[in-house]
Amino acid sequence: MAPAAKKGSKKVQSFVVDCTRPVDDAIMDIASFEQFLTERIKVGGKAGALGDAVSVSSDKNSVTVSSESAMSKRYLKYLTKKYLKKHNVRDWLRVIASNKDRNVYELRYFNIAEGGDEEE
Repeated sequence: MAPAAKKGSKKVQSFVVDCTRPVDDAIMDIASFEQFLTERIKVGGKAGALGDAVSVSSDKNSVTVSSESAMSKRYLKYLTKKYLKKHNVRDWLRVIASNKDRNVYELRYFNIAEGGDEEE
């Protein structure tokens, strides 16, 4: 006899990309980032066909992606980096995991040392 499949609620994964710093500095538009993710996230091998499996929402300074299917946090980081490259801000911003929460990425500026090493 085959074991019966569980008929319970599906586990929903929720990932957040915190864009507070670039949005406050007017480098990035949160609505265009949300639209980019909606168009690019692949579900069942098709980009943009989110259906009921994945939802993308935003508030003032962050974008939240909720998924019922198996979606990796790394995939969200990949898409975020792709967005930054498309808008030519990849040289100034980086995507790093938050120390506080497990499912949160933050966009931070690179730390560039002023008056660093001089070439000889």
